[in-house]
Amino acid sequence: MRPEFLAALAALCWAVGSIFSATASSHMGAFAFTRWRLFFALSLLWALALYTGQWRSLSSPAVGLLVLSGVVGIFIGDTALFACMNRLGPRRSGVLFATHALFSALFAWVFLGETLWGWTLLGSGLLVSGVMVAIAWGRRADEAHAWELTRGSLRSGVALGVLAALCQSLATLMIKPLMATGVDAVAASAVRTTASFAAHLLLLWGGLKLARVQQPLTRRILGNTAASAAVAMALGMTLILAALREGQANLVAIFASLSPVLLLPLLWLIYQRRPALGAWLGAAMAVAGSALILGR
Repeated sequence: MRPEFLAALAALCWAVGSIFSATASSHMGAFAFTRWRLFFALSLLWALALYTGQWRSLSSPAVGLLVLSGVVGIFIGDTALFACMNRLGPRRSGVLFATHALFSALFAWVFLGETLWGWTLLGSGLLVSGVMVAIAWGRRADEAHAWELTRGSLRSGVALGVLAALCQSLATLMIKPLMATGVDAVAASAVRTTASFAAHLLLLWGGLKLARVQQPLTRRILGNTAASAAVAMALGMTLILAALREGQANLVAIFASLSPVLLLPLLWLIYQRRPALGAWLGAAMAVAGSALILGR
């Protein structure tokens, strides 16, 4: 399967995972939710890596780089993303996180020498613009869902969203050359989640108040967290790493940014109301951009 398709599938996984994540994250708090999510994900990933024997593809230098990538992309990036989601909701946090495609394109050009030209450049610009339009103008004026409320400072929410996008881009840049060497994607994901989980445990054991569970856990909240871990982290993150094995880091990031557009029909099911005209326009732009890239 082409790397762009793998990245788009990962975006779909992230969109589905965010539905499970929104309530659980606000209930537990960003730090506690990320910690529990990592626990469920690493348990599944290590079980798969040990069962298939693909853990043997790991080497000491690879593990070190994966640990660093996990700390930057998951420990810092995911925690910032869910803190942003708790403040701004999944729709607005989605548009902020989608800027990781722009950061990735810039970093891939500067550090990896990857460039976009011709129809691919036009399609990439159209796709990213479509994502931004769909999310920024995808809300009806009379929408009053709880996920559309701003909790706390708007400025801090925006800063957290941009930080999450920046960390995602840097983590992708770190592991792109490594994945091209043939490291198994599942084993690599297992190492990254384990490193991030260990960092979260250190915060909890260090007595950080924000790292504690903010409200008592329930079966429903734990179930949502486990579902988010399986779909968004275990499957989605592994698909991204598999896409990086042969694809350009900039194109993989651009297709991964489709997640907010794919989230719109899911929110439609929750709201029981059609998205606004801006959402349809942005989605059409994103589809047209994807077609230009894939047909290059």
